Amino acid sequence: MITPAGETGRPGMTGGSTEASSRMRAATAAGRPDTRLVVIRGNSASGKSSVAQGLRDHYGRGIAIVGQDMIRRNVLREHDTARGASIALLSTIARAALDAGFHVVLEGILYADRYSHMITSLVRDHRGTSRCYYLDVPLEATLVRHASKADAACLAQVTDAHLTSWYRELDLLPDGLETVIPADSTLRDTVARIVRDTGLTTAVPTPPPHHNRPQGDLMQSLVLMSDPRVAAIPVRECGEPLVDVRDHGFRVDPRKHDPLGAFAHVREGVLARLKHARSLLPAGTDLLFIEGYRPPALQQRYFTDYRDELAAAHPDWTPEQLRRAAGRYVSPPEIAPHSAGAAVDVTLVDQDGQELDLGTRVNASPEESDGACFTHAPNLSDRARHHRTLLLTAMEGAGFTNYATKFWHFSTADRYDALVRQEPAARYGPVELP
Repeated sequence: MITPAGETGRPGMTGGSTEASSRMRAATAAGRPDTRLVVIRGNSASGKSSVAQGLRDHYGRGIAIVGQDMIRRNVLREHDTARGASIALLSTIARAALDAGFHVVLEGILYADRYSHMITSLVRDHRGTSRCYYLDVPLEATLVRHASKADAACLAQVTDAHLTSWYRELDLLPDGLETVIPADSTLRDTVARIVRDTGLTTAVPTPPPHHNRPQGDLMQSLVLMSDPRVAAIPVRECGEPLVDVRDHGFRVDPRKHDPLGAFAHVREGVLARLKHARSLLPAGTDLLFIEGYRPPALQQRYFTDYRDELAAAHPDWTPEQLRRAAGRYVSPPEIAPHSAGAAVDVTLVDQDGQELDLGTRVNASPEESDGACFTHAPNLSDRARHHRTLLLTAMEGAGFTNYATKFWHFSTADRYDALVRQEPAARYGPVELP
């Protein structure tokens, strides 16, 4: 039997789609909390390769560019089909690079109907921050861009007819995972946006461990609120007022309600970022606001209660051990982002206001949840991990920093955020509700 051009037709390869699906289903978590995954898709001549190279030029060593054309055309020399070996190979290379501590830029046309499962699985499994972008360039503009290329051989091999037949308008991934970059965004602006969204200016990978560490050991490598480096960040108070999110159309959960309504207040700039984050969520999904501002006295009580709970369970621990362990979960009062109006506790709900499954309840302690409260906990269902990815994508895309021992906790412009982003000072310090 002669296999038509465009089909796999490789000797010894049968049931390729089934085998590839099985391999992808068996894939485990990839990368580490400090690695970044950037997926850049778009039609031919939309600028994908230029953006990928621009990210590498900006960041330097430490970024692995995984290009669809390089793997499919140069390495495998196969047609782009739903059963192509390049799909699984792209995933394998990206995962290996993430596991080795590289940031990864996966770029290509990557048609949604062929590559969406591979991409969404990779995003779901990645322990660090993931961002997907679609470069939306009209067909007319792609033809002009292609004609301007200096590569005569490429122009001879790839004609306008080819580009037109390959073109798919707004071929987006499902579930709202992609940010659409319009055609009028310059290369410089696009690179700058991705750098800003992903934190690639500060997310320097560290050498990977030589073996899989237990979750407790991994927690020890995270920057905790009790870390002296957090307290060492100075505060240059900007004076922004506290505002009530209930006046701005947010879904607000009453579980942390207090007589003064302090829980529903945040800094003015935090409110703006919350609005932005909300706009980045897919249709049918919304933020549920649980808690913002927390008076310093209440923060002190939370910290003391949890520290005393740990002391009762571990009577042999020193005061410093207790303080550090308590700082996994509750911020020391003097640097607490909540008391600065800089932090929010949020989760996701559906269009009917029902909370989505994110693996454990909000405010579950590490002891209660067996560590599932950690943002990148390994003991999560695929559904919970997907929902966490949606939340992280929206909140981090709006400029928040997640505290990695609590999937629901995000802050901005406080001491912790300043340390993570290597800013010289925080803009929000402890404040009292007027």
